[in-house]
Amino acid sequence: MRFPPSFLDEIRERVPISTVIGTRVSFDRKKTNASKGDFWACCPFHGEKSPSFHCEDRKGRYHCFGCGVTGDHFRFLTDLEGLSFPEAVTRIADMAGVPMPVMDAEQQRREEKRGTLYDVLEMAAQFFEDQLQASNGAKARSYLRDRGLSAQTQAEFRIGYAPEGRNILKEYLAAKGASREQIEASGMVVYGEGIAVSYDRFRDRVMFPITDSRNRVIAFGGRALSPDAPAKYLNSPETELFHKGQVLYNLVRARRACQAQHGEEAKPVIAVEGYMDVIALAQAGFNEVVAPLGTALTEEQMALLWRVSSEPVLCFDGDQAGLRAAYRAVDTGLPNLQPGKSLAFALLPEGKDPDDLVKEQGASAFGNILREAKPLAEMLWMRETSGGNFETPERRAELDARLRTHVARIKDESVKHYYGQHMREKSQALFGPKWGRKNNDKSQNGFGNNNFGNKSNFQQRGKGNNFGGSGGGYNSGKVSVSDSLARSSLVKTGSLAPSLREATIVLTLINHPALIDENFETVATLELNHAGLTALHAALLDVMASHLAEDGKTMRKILNENGFSDLLDELELVVRRARLWPATILAAEDDSREALKQAMHLQLRARTLHKELRAVEAALSEDASAEVFARFIDIQNEIRKADATEALIEGFGQSSGRPPGGF
Repeated sequence: MRFPPSFLDEIRERVPISTVIGTRVSFDRKKTNASKGDFWACCPFHGEKSPSFHCEDRKGRYHCFGCGVTGDHFRFLTDLEGLSFPEAVTRIADMAGVPMPVMDAEQQRREEKRGTLYDVLEMAAQFFEDQLQASNGAKARSYLRDRGLSAQTQAEFRIGYAPEGRNILKEYLAAKGASREQIEASGMVVYGEGIAVSYDRFRDRVMFPITDSRNRVIAFGGRALSPDAPAKYLNSPETELFHKGQVLYNLVRARRACQAQHGEEAKPVIAVEGYMDVIALAQAGFNEVVAPLGTALTEEQMALLWRVSSEPVLCFDGDQAGLRAAYRAVDTGLPNLQPGKSLAFALLPEGKDPDDLVKEQGASAFGNILREAKPLAEMLWMRETSGGNFETPERRAELDARLRTHVARIKDESVKHYYGQHMREKSQALFGPKWGRKNNDKSQNGFGNNNFGNKSNFQQRGKGNNFGGSGGGYNSGKVSVSDSLARSSLVKTGSLAPSLREATIVLTLINHPALIDENFETVATLELNHAGLTALHAALLDVMASHLAEDGKTMRKILNENGFSDLLDELELVVRRARLWPATILAAEDDSREALKQAMHLQLRARTLHKELRAVEAALSEDASAEVFARFIDIQNEIRKADATEALIEGFGQSSGRPPGGF
């Protein structure tokens, strides 16, 4: 449901953020100033020994200066505890003693139905637990003993047994007051067209309760004891509470185990393939383990993993099916990679699953597998090259095209750039020297270091650019850059003069300090070319950290008093001449916010490209090969495209009556 902003503001104001965070961390007594509502602690999101996690009651925000996480009351609960946003709101409202907003009739009916289903499923879980300990649970107890699961482990995971009868559970729930509609909606019986009388879905199975992020039972998984059962593992169907592609088995326990505790660093969450793997590993001491529910990992499940750890480890069985599952996970995770957020892959020995491994070789063997986990980039390369034959240019070109296609799916520009760079390096290491010796052809096409392409393509590129004439540099794989080219603006590019865009970003932040809080991580890591603007940016952050300025007028006054008056006057004059009105103190905050968003995006893109350009320029002075020069040209083209994009965005182009580079 949607919550009125006034309601969210009210419960945030009633509950200090330190109260919410204090339930999960111990505040540092030396750095904390409780009387001012200023609190410091070791970050609960990453392992550290000295406190860099800061929360401030006055602003209702937290920020870690170590890992960069930031947010408010609700974000803390959704990220650390895995609650949904409505669940986080409910938690804070309960702490505030404020009733939740009144729902309309349909919402009320649906919530009441959900509440009743939780009750029905909890009764079913208790029934299965009791049946496991009863006389007719002997076969199930024997199975669990054979699997090596202790009584304590069985109790911790609430393992139970569904007896063989067709109506035993149904009759039990009905006797407890559950209606037919409730029993059917819970997924515990099979019913529908062509079925005269509904019957228990789970019969003669070991039962595993599946819980949500608040540890409420929402479904079950059942392992058949009879070899004649049509399905060895059976899950509850989709219901009002259960959507299997959005749930991970054992998430609550794993999330708790992953958090930094007792001075130890946080652990990455581990995803395995099934319930029994999770339970066996937990018994062996690995509590930070989860599993999907009979399906390949979905994007929603990966999002849950990333809420727990920045680099989850996906562990797959050592067979062809396990390898296929790992490769599917590569495709699912690739588009959503972000700086510092990725996946690692732990591959088990052939024919082994985690349960087998810890039983036969002990917990240390599984620990060794985790330590050898491969990053996602290596898994992508392994998939595309394993068993391949790349003896011909055509096959290498095909590999190049596949890699480009996969890298292009990454949404984050920075990660995409470094993935492309990594694949170029891998291609060069695998193909470069061998291809050069066999074919004497150092041309390139594709990633830039693959040595793909043909002689005519190389010679055509060389014409008119002094690359050794009509092929003089071809056989050696080098190109001779002439003195005139080396001195030209084509090679020596990039100016460190202050740009209009950078001046506009800084002035917007000064005039509208609220935007700094909204974009703190991005603003704090903002890189600027001009020394004066860099110093002004640092002073701006100091003022914000000291809570001295609530508005643009006060911010400018403090900066003027600290020696920045001349620079501020210059920035103001430049902005007004360029008619960059969103940067001024008189602009509406919404207009300034949108313009700042565009400017920051373009600034990050420009910085990334120019950093890469400088690196290639340095490489070109040492190695004037066709590959390096072609990469240099590619980056130049990317910069031109970025400049053209900037010119087309409203507020940055001359078509809007403003010079390029401004809002």
